[in-house]
Amino acid sequence: MTAEAGRSREPGIRAILDGYAVGDAEDVLPLRELLAGLDRSAFGMLLLLATLPAFIPIPVGGAVSGPLVVLIGAQLALGRHRPWLPDFLARRGPHRRSLAAFDRRISPWLVRLERLVRPRLPQLVAHRAAMALTGLLLVLLGLLLSLPIPLTNYLFAGLLLLFALALIERDGVLMLIAWISGGAAVTVFGILSGNLAAMTMRWFASWS
Repeated sequence: MTAEAGRSREPGIRAILDGYAVGDAEDVLPLRELLAGLDRSAFGMLLLLATLPAFIPIPVGGAVSGPLVVLIGAQLALGRHRPWLPDFLARRGPHRRSLAAFDRRISPWLVRLERLVRPRLPQLVAHRAAMALTGLLLVLLGLLLSLPIPLTNYLFAGLLLLFALALIERDGVLMLIAWISGGAAVTVFGILSGNLAAMTMRWFASWS
């Protein structure tokens, strides 16, 4: 009973997204404000928001999401307990209309997932070694998302959504699924479909 009460006090991902969507559609919601008041959900929610551009059918969606995912993954790998954002990013954020559209798009999937996702095996989410593995996979997936690999934005964004849900809900079973799926994607697209290191160096060179 106590566990259920504690669970009920934690807003689910749909409740959080629904709250973000209420208000003037033209409002810009700074990331600093979106993450304010979130404790255990902060990394997961930031990852969800960082993945948002990859779900929008624009050519540069992955190039926007990828570096943010790399930043989040690096912080998890280093063992940070709260996400840090440089001020120029913390002051920026999505329009409320974008969050509302995203909410509508993934809501049918979230309805199904929320029936399955719940706090399980928390050591696979919060343990230091688990956080390091999660961070490493997020860095690699963020790099892949940043690269111009055709028809992969939705695939990588879907995988990142699994990581985000696992972090928000402290679901170790879902995190294990995310590790396996993410590791397979890194192997297939990073090694079998081309040299990840070479692709990464070309990506960094394009930004220099």
